Amino acid sequence: MDDMTLLRRMRAEIPHPDSQGLAAGRERMLAGIGQRPDDAPARSRGAGGGVGGRKRDAGAAVSTGPLRPRLLGRPVVPLRPRLLGRPVVRAVLATAVVAAVVGGAVVVVGAIREERPAAAPGPVSPRLRPVSAATVLKAAAATERRHEKRLAPRDDQFIYTKEVVRETETTTGRTRTFVDENWRSVDGSQRGWTMEVGKGWWSQPLKPNESIWPPARWQELKKLPTDPAGLVLTVRKQLTGGRPAPIADIRAQDWPTIEFGLVGLLHRTPVMPPGLRAAAFEALGMVPGVTATAGVTDTEGRAGIAIAYQDPFHQLPTSDVLIFADNTYDFLGYADTRTSDSGGKRKTYKRTFTLESHAIVDKVKQRP
Repeated sequence: MDDMTLLRRMRAEIPHPDSQGLAAGRERMLAGIGQRPDDAPARSRGAGGGVGGRKRDAGAAVSTGPLRPRLLGRPVVPLRPRLLGRPVVRAVLATAVVAAVVGGAVVVVGAIREERPAAAPGPVSPRLRPVSAATVLKAAAATERRHEKRLAPRDDQFIYTKEVVRETETTTGRTRTFVDENWRSVDGSQRGWTMEVGKGWWSQPLKPNESIWPPARWQELKKLPTDPAGLVLTVRKQLTGGRPAPIADIRAQDWPTIEFGLVGLLHRTPVMPPGLRAAAFEALGMVPGVTATAGVTDTEGRAGIAIAYQDPFHQLPTSDVLIFADNTYDFLGYADTRTSDSGGKRKTYKRTFTLESHAIVDKVKQRP
């Protein structure tokens, strides 16, 4: 018996898939070969907020390669070249055909490939759909504008934030949880209290000729544009010192720095003047190389969508991830990777950050 006759007999024993099943299979196949249906990144999403029904940390949603220098005293790791190969199209197509014949399914999410049994016959879950980073970030901006609080702190007050940080060592899997509380002077004239992974110190006021990014003073934050394009241009000017130019004329080598500045603003400034956070979300969606991966969970097990960045100019992935609620697009938190050389042994940790509360108070270490 020839192979084609055998294949036709096997095909006859399997019910023909409906149009929804074919569409979902096409999305998975295109995600595997790196194409983008409907001009959006295709990502397959598993039921239950994880691949194959298993929950996984948001940091696993993106590949973690060499890290870039971070602002505000974050560790600096030298950049190293990295070659990112594309999957072999022929192999992916062959795998997809074999999986369809034997009744299995192959799910490809970013750089992670897992196999799982085929679902029982029935309608395809609406969770299996391509996700566009720009669409997610625009929806997150709209949600932020509807729910943001109108704050008007006095210059002599402090902005209090309480953040839950979960840190997992990649080698041992040991997880620790910290509660970081920070008090930042509104006008920057008074010393504040800063905490990171459970350790705190007094942060001194900036000198008159000093400045940092993101801005520490509330009045400086209020001067930042609340329109996305204007914010992109401002970040570019602040961090690259380049001449004013329209969005279309921004150089490819400037976009990684712009993304770096926008993510730093979103992570390091959990409390902002009205309109600024929403503008930062939309501005981030304008950066080439920003991607969305669905089917992740945050530290509390909530289903989410991870927004990450693949630097197309240097061909380097980053470990910075913003997590948004799957259905409401509320901002759930932030994830990254840190390294430590303590004790002469290099260790790597995956971290997730969730803002638990914030308030305006009158003095350092006063809680609302």
